[in-house]
Amino acid sequence: MRKLIMLLFFTISASAQEKLWTEADRQYTLDNLKRTRDELVKETENLTAEQWRFKESPERWSIAEIVEHLGNWELLWSREIGVSSRNPPRPDLIATSKPDSYYHDFIMEDKAHVSPDISRPFGFIEGKNNIIRFVKLRNDNITFTEKTNADMRAVFEFTATDYPRNMHQVYIYQWGHVDRHLRQIRKVKAHENYPK
Repeated sequence: MRKLIMLLFFTISASAQEKLWTEADRQYTLDNLKRTRDELVKETENLTAEQWRFKESPERWSIAEIVEHLGNWELLWSREIGVSSRNPPRPDLIATSKPDSYYHDFIMEDKAHVSPDISRPFGFIEGKNNIIRFVKLRNDNITFTEKTNADMRAVFEFTATDYPRNMHQVYIYQWGHVDRHLRQIRKVKAHENYPK
C-alpha cells in the first residue's frame, strides 16, 4: 500500500510539473535567435569604416551605433532572462498575460520607438567590434536557451504593468528587436549617399 501511495504521489508531482514551454517553443526560439544573428552578421560583413559610420542625417544612428544598441540590449536580455528564469513558476499568471502575438506585433510595428538611456549607443566602439560583441553575447544566450530547464512560459518578469510577460515572450522581444533593426540597417544602406 505504501508503495502504491508513493507511486501515486510521484505521478501527481510529475503531472503538476509538466512544462508549458514545449520543445517546439524552445526550437522556435533557437531558430529565431540564430536566424537574426546570422542575418545581422550578413548585413554587416565587409563594411568599410565609412559605411559603419554613415548616418542618413545627424540625428539618425549609424550602422555601428545600431549594432552597439543591439549589443546593449543583448546584454540586458541575457540578465533579464537569466534572473527571471530562477523565479518560481507562476502558471496562474498566464491568464493575466497578453498573447504572444501582442509582443510580436509591438516589436515589429513600423512606428518609431524611443530607446531608453540604458541602451543608447555611446558611439565609442569601432564598428566591427560591435558585431563581435553582439555575436559573443547572442551565442551565450543561445547556449543558455539550449540548456535551460526553466519553464519559460511559466516564469515571469515583474514589471510595472498590469500584464506580466513570461520569458518566452521576452525571447520574442529579443529576436524581434534584431529583426526591427535589420530593417533600419537596410534603410541606411539604401540611402542615396551611403558610401559604395
